[in-house]
Amino acid sequence: MTYEETIEYLYNSVPMFQKVGAVAYKEGLYNTIKLDEHFCHPHKNFKSIHIAGTNGKGSCSHTLASILQAAGYKVGLYTSPHLKDFRERIKVNGECVSEEYVIDFVENERHFFEPLHPSFFELTTAMAFKYFAESNIDIAVIEVGLGGRLDCTNIITPVLSIITNISFDHTQFLGDTLAKIATEKAGIIKNNIPVIIGEAVDETRPVFLEKAAENGSEIIFAEDDNEILSAELRPQGGIAYETKDYGKIIGELGGLYQTKNASTILCALKKLSEIGLRIDNEAITAGFANVCETTGLLGRWQKIKETPTVICDTGHNVGGWKYISRQLSMQKCEQMRIVFGMVDDKDVSTVMSLLPKNAIYYFTKPDNKRALDVNTIMEIGKKYGLTAKCFPDVKCAYQQALSESSPADFIFVGGSSYIVADFLSCCV
Repeated sequence: MTYEETIEYLYNSVPMFQKVGAVAYKEGLYNTIKLDEHFCHPHKNFKSIHIAGTNGKGSCSHTLASILQAAGYKVGLYTSPHLKDFRERIKVNGECVSEEYVIDFVENERHFFEPLHPSFFELTTAMAFKYFAESNIDIAVIEVGLGGRLDCTNIITPVLSIITNISFDHTQFLGDTLAKIATEKAGIIKNNIPVIIGEAVDETRPVFLEKAAENGSEIIFAEDDNEILSAELRPQGGIAYETKDYGKIIGELGGLYQTKNASTILCALKKLSEIGLRIDNEAITAGFANVCETTGLLGRWQKIKETPTVICDTGHNVGGWKYISRQLSMQKCEQMRIVFGMVDDKDVSTVMSLLPKNAIYYFTKPDNKRALDVNTIMEIGKKYGLTAKCFPDVKCAYQQALSESSPADFIFVGGSSYIVADFLSCCV
């Protein structure tokens, strides 16, 4: 098979949450354990950092990988979903797994995994762990796919666990209260392994404290550390941080929400240093400043064009949009134009209530079975007084927004990771 045929086989032969949603979700670790046994427990061959949370997992994972790489480590990075190419999910020192490796894995192992009927994520996780072991990495940064307790990444015993924050997302699987969701995410806390909590609220803090105590795990709340003294958006992009222990740091990632992520990362770095990793200030500075170049991170308040300004962001739930809507309200421009769509398992109405009223909207849908119908989005938009046109796909919507823009306008593309994925694949 060619690489394209192999990816098509994976998409069509194993259930993929990114494409079909709930039917791809498999509760329990039976398949994961069987795959892990078959490959002789590859995750035991390298150190790892495990990152869960509702928002910020991707940014924290990529930034930590960038810092560790700058510190001289050979770093594996496992994240999801991908935006342009499946291989983005599995990287070593910023380089995607090769097409040949993906082809060989499927061709050589399908006789074993086909009878198991694994999900796409179960199979991809097994591939990642095998690849990391064979690449002789020093350490892997492993992002949880969904939840934590029953996520197939949860077979690892990391040197550090991180939970970024808790807000409402995937409630059909994780529960309908913040405490229930926190319980699922807290499932990554392991016996005697320290855990960093990026953000906590009254509902979630007791859950984390109880789980950490139960496991004899040291727990550190990043918000209690007050490492970041100030954070200022830079006109040229990114954020300038003044910190308590690390001096001035320039973060390449420019979303307002990145300040919370930076606090979580810096807290994690202190603990990683305590447990024996060599990470100096120079590596931290370089890692923050060059995360996109070092790791290939896409879609986090990413500037695509200058005149007009075009930004895309993968924020896709209420927690993420509280920050995005604030940042949109701060933009100085002649006319704001927003290319927007969502998928059907999100709190669409609450997200749309946060959208700025002074923008012109180009409602659309991603190329995805879970895409919310454009007419449904239009009806919700009317409830909130949003001026909009409808388009059949992201490319048409963006091209129309661009054709109607003056150089001083501002175009934002988002609402869903899949909208951003289509945009980056078709329009950039």
